[in-house]
Amino acid sequence: MKPVPFTYCRPDNLADVLALLGDYGDQAAVLAGGLSLGPLMNMRMARPEVVIDINRLDGLDRIERDGDNLRTGALVRQADALASAKCKEMVPLLVAALEYVGHYQTRSRGTLGGSVAHADPSAEVPLCLTALGGEVELTSKRQVRRVRAGDFFLGPLTTDRTEDEIITALLWPIRRAAIAFEEVSERRGDFAIVAAAAWAEYSADGIHYGLGLGGIDDRPIGTSGSAEDPTSLAEWVCRDLTEGLEALDDKRASAAYRRHLAAHLGQKVLQQVLQEVAP
Repeated sequence: MKPVPFTYCRPDNLADVLALLGDYGDQAAVLAGGLSLGPLMNMRMARPEVVIDINRLDGLDRIERDGDNLRTGALVRQADALASAKCKEMVPLLVAALEYVGHYQTRSRGTLGGSVAHADPSAEVPLCLTALGGEVELTSKRQVRRVRAGDFFLGPLTTDRTEDEIITALLWPIRRAAIAFEEVSERRGDFAIVAAAAWAEYSADGIHYGLGLGGIDDRPIGTSGSAEDPTSLAEWVCRDLTEGLEALDDKRASAAYRRHLAAHLGQKVLQQVLQEVAP
């Protein structure tokens, strides 16, 4: 099957992109790496009237510090983030997760912004952004706004982005923390059946931690907090996060299996980082 006819545009600047989005609204689709949009168009699950290629835009492929965050432009390739010294130093959880994303060839094309925009519940990049409490920067002709990852993902392939906005950057909190990431999938490089991401750091007022789970709900879920005593913390945090969830149920895994796996992986990674930072 092939896409329905569409108009292809390749603007040289962000202003022209925003003008096109303002004119065409939900009839426009933004093309970055094309790994998600291409298949959706081929299967005619997406039928945009206009495809806006943003790969000529200057500055959206930068990785730079922004206060207490690491800012990654929407066009940063997954392979470039995986190899980035800044990402390894400031957001090691993202680097650990990118090892599981697709394969070498797809990581060379896929972008961080595209993964977040696609909002697959099992995807690793949205999961890490949620676990770390990061933000998505959205730009339109009206405004530039930042949305916390926990509020940005609304459901499968559904986000808080309005039809005239484009993702311009992701903001990753810089944490000098122990990190752990694990996932279970049918094959290496496949979307996760369940994935778990955790971080923890020790300070004078106790241990601060975060945990994210992907593949169990219709969006990545996460929690964070602090505790003076980490004893049994991982167990009750995972139970509190997964209790009552109507887990996804499909041909890859039953809801019961996903709940069991999420509790197991979540407890495992959180316990690992808590032990690393325990005084």
